[in-house]
Formats: sequence, C-alpha cells, structure tokens
Amino acid sequence: MSKKVVFQFPGQGSQTIGMGGALATAFPEARQVFEEINEALGEDLFAVMRDGPDDAIRLTRNAQPALFATSMAALAVLCTRVGQTVPTLADFTAGHSLGEYAALAAAGSITIADGARLLRLRGDAMQNAVAVGEGAMAAILGADGAMINEILDVANKTGVVQLANDNAPGQVVISGVVAAVDKAIEIARAKNLRRVIKLPVSAPFHCDLMAPAADVMAAALADIDLKAATLPVFCNVTAAGEQAVDALKANLIKQVTGRVRWHETLLALDAAGASVFIEIGSGRVLSSLAKRTFREKTIANLDNPDDLDSLLTLF
Repeated sequence: MSKKVVFQFPGQGSQTIGMGGALATAFPEARQVFEEINEALGEDLFAVMRDGPDDAIRLTRNAQPALFATSMAALAVLCTRVGQTVPTLADFTAGHSLGEYAALAAAGSITIADGARLLRLRGDAMQNAVAVGEGAMAAILGADGAMINEILDVANKTGVVQLANDNAPGQVVISGVVAAVDKAIEIARAKNLRRVIKLPVSAPFHCDLMAPAADVMAAALADIDLKAATLPVFCNVTAAGEQAVDALKANLIKQVTGRVRWHETLLALDAAGASVFIEIGSGRVLSSLAKRTFREKTIANLDNPDDLDSLLTLF
C-alpha cells in the first residue's frame, strides 16, 4: 500500500461480553491467540470474555488482558489472511492506554504472553492503588483547553484532580479523588457545558493517585525482555513515535500516572503522513475519535469477521 497506515488498538471501556468470540469461531489463528493467553495467565480468560458475567468482564484485572487478547487475535487474522507481517502492512502503531501494550506486541517489541501477564499485573496494581470509593473519573464534552484548565485549577483546591485523557477536540476525561472530581463536575455544569458524565469506573486512572501502580509496573518491566520496535510506536505520554527499548519501557511506566495524549497522538500521526487508520480489536471508539479529528482519512475496523472483506480491499 502506498498510503501510510496506522494500526490503532483500543483501551478500557471497549470491553463487551462475547468480544472475540466470532473471530475465534471463524478463524483458527484467533483461537490460537486466546489459547496462548489462557496458558500465559493460567486460567480460562476467554470463557469469561465469551460468557461473562458482565461484572467479571468489567473488572480491570480481566478487562485489560481481555482487550489485549481480542486485539491480538484480530491482528493475527488480518496478517494470516493477507499473508504478510505487521511491518509490511503498517507504518505506525498506537494504542490508547492499555492498548499501547497491543501496539508494542504488533511492533514486535513484546510477546503476546508477556503482554497478557503484564496487563493482568497492571490491572491489579491500578485497582489496588486507591481504595474503592475514593477515586472517580468524569468525561467533559464541549470545553476548550482554557476552560478545562480553569475548571481544574478551582477543583484542585478540593483535592487531586487531573486531566487523564485528551481524546479529541472538545472531549476529555478527568481523574482524581471523588470530592475534587465532583467539584469539577459542578463547575463544568455551571458553565453550561453540554455533556458532563461521571464514568462507571473502579479507580481513578492516569493521575498521580496511581503512583503505587507505576512502581509495580517499573519493577515488573525491569524483568521483561522488550525488543526494539520494528516500526514507530506512538506512545501515550509523548505523543511521538518511539522504537528504542529504554524509551518504550519508560513510557509504559509513565503512562500509569500520565495523561493519555490521544488527540496530540492523532495530530502527530497526521504530521508523519498517516492517511489510513485501522482500529484492531473490540469496538469503534478510536475510529470515532479519528473521525472527530480528521475529515479526509480512511478509517476502518477489524472487530469481527464481517469487517474483514472490506478491510482486505485496503491491502
């Protein structure tokens, strides 16, 4: 393909009961990925993905490796059906929050087994960093950067609250202690912002309260044999393409407490010449964000077998 292609991988919030099931039914290479991840974790995660219950798949410790598994299975299907490897199909990878692990695996930097084990550990560490009920997150739509800074400056007098995700123009997520997040919501609503939504999450991700989880990941990553990426991985905390092992490891640690600079990442990919954005894994959240950011890009998905025929026409 002459156009530059991005493989992008979704993060938490895209999980659903049954995700990956249609791929596993239709393609042996997808089943093989789920079996590999079950073996790495020493349990049948795929059964939870397939059958639920809903509370189980929403648990951070399950959602993170499950989303990774679905992305890796879908990627295996694409590579097998086209008969090419990721470096010949794509020019860049990027992943939203935990999706960065899938982006690294796609770029040959981390194995599927290590990625699954790290995400199980990451999920547990992030859940345990803050006691249940003490942290919160909220989405704020329709505010510009200056207004968000103004809201956070006032709310921070109540406690820790920070910009967690800058997803697209006018679409951000904040994270912190409950009282400070509630204060930010109150201020935002007083400014007549069109949508302010407290999110149904179990912990305040991507803020300074996650520091204990960052320490856990630093220790775990010290023992993991990452390799240099075969193509640039656009990282959450830098919004820039990285391939060197030291930079990739450092960014995985920083992203636990750091802001997901997704909007900046999309703009950086655009500046690098990317014109085709393919979301690989559960849902279409990242495709929606790309559509909000760009008018003239090719945007596609691979979530289930029905997506495959139209996607293959791009290669």
